[in-house]
Amino acid sequence: MVSNPLPPIARRLAQQRWVMRTAPVVIPVERAVRRWTDGRMGVLDVVGLPSIEVTVPGRKTGIPRTTSLLYVPRGENFLVLGSNWGSPKHPVWSANLRAADTATVRHKGKQFTVSVTELTGVDRKPAWDLAVEFWPGYEMEYELSGGRQFRMFELRRV
Repeated sequence: MVSNPLPPIARRLAQQRWVMRTAPVVIPVERAVRRWTDGRMGVLDVVGLPSIEVTVPGRKTGIPRTTSLLYVPRGENFLVLGSNWGSPKHPVWSANLRAADTATVRHKGKQFTVSVTELTGVDRKPAWDLAVEFWPGYEMEYELSGGRQFRMFELRRV
């Protein structure tokens, strides 16, 4: 079996500042790929990177909101970071996730409930180190954001 050569290329590209300007193109393409594959794949999956769809109620409206995210594998759990493409603002999904105890995850065509834990204090540093090792672009996104501390969440199957 031939392994996918794209993940190392994607990790190198993600460390280039110009890539962050592609969000207005990548996000609609992601939605389209998810729609075409009935949620089984997204852009990140195509390039061999792990992604999930997270659905959580809006903290103000209660309306379910779904977002596709890169995740960092942490054992059986999913680590997600609110890097927001290096924007100085936190992503809206992270505020919604912060207000929730549980969320729904779709991963490789399967849907299940997860508990949501925001990582803070002493739990944050080892998670950040793992995330940066897995996805070095987070360091560059941190710089682009003006040093905003990304919200980090661990999602565990219920």
